[in-house]
Amino acid sequence: MRYVPATWRDLGQVRLLENLCFPEDAWPLIDMVGTLTLPGVVRYKAVQGDQVVGFVAGEIKRYQQTGWIATICVHPKYRGYGIGRKLLELCEKELPVPRLKLSVRASNLSAIRMYEQAGYIRVGRWRRYYKGGEDALVMEKTI
Repeated sequence: MRYVPATWRDLGQVRLLENLCFPEDAWPLIDMVGTLTLPGVVRYKAVQGDQVVGFVAGEIKRYQQTGWIATICVHPKYRGYGIGRKLLELCEKELPVPRLKLSVRASNLSAIRMYEQAGYIRVGRWRRYYKGGEDALVMEKTI
């Protein structure tokens, strides 16, 4: 497994991965293009052979002195091997701020467990945030 920065050249594979992992909530094309091209966005991919099997993106919200993990996904066939945790760590290291935040579907227990093991705690809830009306848990880590 290789972990390397993602670029606009990964658009096709990253979009497929996002759609696979988040069938209801995958980002629109324009948002994904921005994530892969805008300056200041941290983005890494996990690559097995020539296939992107994991992706993470994050950015600093300077006015809040907070880093946000905007998205993280791992192909279902590759879950449980620490890929998500490694991608999270890489992104965190590139976001030099005192606090990091993310949101996660309240029903995504495996992701919540990973975030808690990485030091995140639950700090809020966004009601009916996701399509289908599911709440998002807001989690935070203090560095």
